Amino acid sequence: MFSNKILISIAKTHNKSIAQVILRCLSKQNIVSIPKLVNNERIVDNFDIFDVKLNLDEINQIKSLDTGESLFLSYQDPETAKMLGNLKVEF
Repeated sequence: MFSNKILISIAKTHNKSIAQVILRCLSKQNIVSIPKLVNNERIVDNFDIFDVKLNLDEINQIKSLDTGESLFLSYQDPETAKMLGNLKVEF
């Protein structure tokens, strides 16, 4: 995702990182995202997205990248479902 030519081009146009462009596109669509971060600089960067003015063409280009499949887990996979079902959370 972070080496995608479309995202690289849009990020350069707006002088932002690819992550910032993705977060801005999601927020413009009222999609809540919760990025996993431990680096304070990146946490600050993720809030520095609201000055990005993505146009409709850019948003549509980004949306066209959606394959409809998770890059992390296949929720249709029985082994993944079993693993998630067996997770225990302790408080």
